[in-house]
Amino acid sequence: MDEIVNAVCLHLSERHEVPPSAIEVELLWDEEQGFSAEVWVQGRSRFLVEANLKESIMRYMLTEYQARVYPSQIKLEVDDEIWADISA
Repeated sequence: MDEIVNAVCLHLSERHEVPPSAIEVELLWDEEQGFSAEVWVQGRSRFLVEANLKESIMRYMLTEYQARVYPSQIKLEVDDEIWADISA
């Protein structure tokens, strides 16, 4: 879960040209809408859908682990917390 939050923070900090510490992320899941996140960037709230989360994870994997990952390889799961399973 922490790495998903880090991925979203780093991705949005690049897009909005703000430091990652200026971004707050709350990961969400419900049966009707699936995975999403509420994000605050410089005090402004916005919602990200699952595709946005996967895009953030893809960029994070590339920059932090030098691994190219595609959306079809990322499966978001929820138990006690939200986590990503990345297949080879």
